[in-house]
Amino acid sequence: MKQQQYETMIAQIKALLEGEHDMIANMANLSAILYHSLPDINWAGFYLYKKDELILGPFQGKVACMHIPLGKGVCGTCAKTLTLQLIDDVHSFPGHIACDAASRSEIVLPIIKENTLLGVLDIDAPMLKRFDITDAHYLSNVVKLLVQSL
Repeated sequence: MKQQQYETMIAQIKALLEGEHDMIANMANLSAILYHSLPDINWAGFYLYKKDELILGPFQGKVACMHIPLGKGVCGTCAKTLTLQLIDDVHSFPGHIACDAASRSEIVLPIIKENTLLGVLDIDAPMLKRFDITDAHYLSNVVKLLVQSL
């Protein structure tokens, strides 16, 4: 079921990104697709890497933290280590930044083009252990499609 939902969403994303090369426009539409397609999430969006920090980019959900230092919280850790972060319980993550106290689990993926960090894709959920290896696989494909569109 989950894989089928992702396959449908990936097909929509491919069609949406075809011919569009503007990063902000593509991130805005991707955050909307993710937010409205993925069940049991409460935030989906992007942080852009600028001047040695992450700056809030296009998103769907409640208002969010606007600046995140590298190495701080789940997003900052992802950006600093350039590795996917799949966190079952954000409240047990050292240095977690609670933009929305309702968020309980999180997945964050680095967005890298030509060995350069562009930002991160961040998705939060109001339940523990919402994300798994299937989410990581398909969301990695979403990030690849975004990078290819740029």
